[in-house]
This record gives sequence, C-alpha cells and structure tokens, in this order.
Amino acid sequence: MNPEVNDGLLVDFDEVTEQPSKTFNLNTTKNRIVGYIDEIEALKQAIFLILNIERYDYIIYSWNYGVELSDLFGKPIPFVLPEIKRRVTEALVQDDRIDSVDTFKFVVNKGKVLATFTVHSIYGEIEAEKEVMVNAAA
Repeated sequence: MNPEVNDGLLVDFDEVTEQPSKTFNLNTTKNRIVGYIDEIEALKQAIFLILNIERYDYIIYSWNYGVELSDLFGKPIPFVLPEIKRRVTEALVQDDRIDSVDTFKFVVNKGKVLATFTVHSIYGEIEAEKEVMVNAAA
C-alpha cells in the first residue's frame, strides 16, 4: 500500500533517485573552498572526510557518518588489524557510491598502523589509506 498525499497523487517511496555528486572542493592545506568537484574527485574527498571524522563525536553528523577508531588505542595489534578492516569497510559502504572495500595492507611502525586499501565505487577503483594511532610509543 502506497501512502497518499493531500492532492490525491500517489507517492512511491521505493523509487530511489541518484543524487548528484557535485560538491565544494575543500583545500585542506589552506583551509578554504576552491571551486567545485564532481564524481571521482568528490568521492575521494568524501572518503577522506568519512575516515577523518570520529563517529558519534559530533552531533552535526548522522550516526551513520564517520568511522570508529579512537577506542582502538592501547589494544593489541592482532586485535586492531581486523578491526580496522571491518570498521573502515563499514564506514565507507554507508556511501551509496561505494560498492566495496578490499585489498587491505597494513604497516605497523612505532605504535601506528598505516592501512592501505582499495575502494570500489560506481566511478571505478580508488586507492586510499588511513593511519591509526594504537600506542603512545609513537
């Protein structure tokens, strides 16, 4: 059963329309907006933002936005590596443009874990990385 709108027209809530990906180009080195970007460049920026916002820390963002990594600090490396993989994947696939995340590689160095991975999207493959602090020795 489809809900009715006041004017008698039926509204189909199952129909999904693709949103445009055009967005502001954030220049993170100069902390300013520099024009617009679209498609794969916009998605690269979205990946950067998702992986650099801690989920649940800011009320401005939905609870589906960001990644949970701060609680991995102090945990043993054998626990941390699969958790980073799971949490990064979970965070990124919330974006409708991202199909999957795989090919994780980890480099552990002085209390930091550098995770590199491949993001498969509707625009193609994107190589991305995220560094996670897991020990105060770094």
